[in-house]
Parts: sequence; structure tokens; C-alpha cells
Amino acid sequence: MAAATASSSAAAAAVLSLSPAPTTSSFLRTQVPAHRLPTLRCRRARTLTAAAGGSGSPSSAVFHGECFVVGDNIDTDQIIPAEHLTLMPSKPDEYRKLGSFAFAGLPSAAYPTPFVAPGEESSRYTVIVGGDNFGCGSSREHAPVSLGAAGARAVVAESYARIFFRNSVATGEVYPLELADAGAWKECKTGDVVTVDLGNSIFINHTSGKEYQLKPIGDAGPVIEAGGIFAYARKTGMIASKATA
Repeated sequence: MAAATASSSAAAAAVLSLSPAPTTSSFLRTQVPAHRLPTLRCRRARTLTAAAGGSGSPSSAVFHGECFVVGDNIDTDQIIPAEHLTLMPSKPDEYRKLGSFAFAGLPSAAYPTPFVAPGEESSRYTVIVGGDNFGCGSSREHAPVSLGAAGARAVVAESYARIFFRNSVATGEVYPLELADAGAWKECKTGDVVTVDLGNSIFINHTSGKEYQLKPIGDAGPVIEAGGIFAYARKTGMIASKATA
């Protein structure tokens, strides 16, 4: 029992070390105790698919498709409203249903195009583009899980609330990527065709013809690619695999 506890603590510590350095005071307001991070064990709906030209490895994966654009300070209640938090991601049918409610809290007046079309469980948008302080608010792990369940593969934002970044890495659902240039997200529109190239840390908007630099995802990449912190810990031998436990 003591060994298992020590291994779980090591896995949690690995996630904490992957947090981005805070750039605004909003990061400080969203910081929560580390012991809450590994409470939700999620499964991936499917393996990440690299576009042509990508090798599929954590350092060179390429994602291509339409983007969904949101603004600054998108909070977790807008990403997944509290009434849907009773859904259990470990159950396949509830995982899919969680995806159908992704971004259900966005005001329709400001966002007339829904992220997930009515009656659908998944979204047409592969990449989410946002502004400053994406994922602020409560620490619910369901936020990145709902985006991954809906089919999103990456979020490209100007900055993140610290807990959303950690939860994205811990659950392995989406890549939380940061734009190197302030305001670049304002030049994108929902429906633009984009490419995210992790290997070269580049975000390309093919519709506008503009290219933007991303901050490297670093050590968080292999954790997300493995499917989250627990899957990564088993893969690297930090904790025993299910087969040998």
C-alpha cells in the first residue's frame, strides 16, 4: 500500500512540473492544491490522428481541420456547465454525452455557431483558438475531457489558467498550446481551415494565409500522447501496469 501511494504521488508530481509559468495574476487566482489533480481517470475516445506529413510522434504530430474561435477569459462553466458534471467519463456512453455538451455554456448571442451541432455528439472543429486566460474558473477536470470527447485535438490560446493546463495534461485529452504573439487569435474566425504542427511549433491559418509561432509544448507532449498522467506513469514504469498490478 505504501509503495502504491508513493507511486501515485510521483505521478501527481510529474503533472505539477509541467505547468506553464504564470504570465498574469489570473494564474494565481486559479491555483488549487496539487492533491486534487489526479482524481479523474479518463480514457481517450480514439488515438490522435496525424495529418499527412506527420509521423504521429509526440514531437512531430500534425493536426489539420477547421477551428472554433472564442475570446478572452473563457471559464470552465462555459466549457462544460455544472449540471453536466454528474456524467462519468469512464463510461463510454457518458463520455460521448459529455462531448455533446462541450461549450454549452457559451452565450448564443456572442457565439451563434455552436461548437457541437444540435443532436450531435461530436464537433466538426478539430482545433479551438482562444485568447487570454483560457479555462479560468473552477478546477473541474471535465472541461478538457468534454473538449476531447467532442473530437477536439488541440487548444491554441494566448494563455491558460494554470489548472486547465494541468488538467489537460493529466487527462491527456487535448494539447494546450500557447501562441507566442499576443493578439494573434483575433485574426482567426470560426470555420477557418488551420494546421497545428507540433514538431515545428507552428500554427497555420490556411484561410487567411497567415502563420504563427507556438511556444513548444515540451515535456507535456509525451504525457498527453500517452493518454494522460496515469497512462504515462504506467508506460514509463513509474507505477505498475494494470497487467502486473
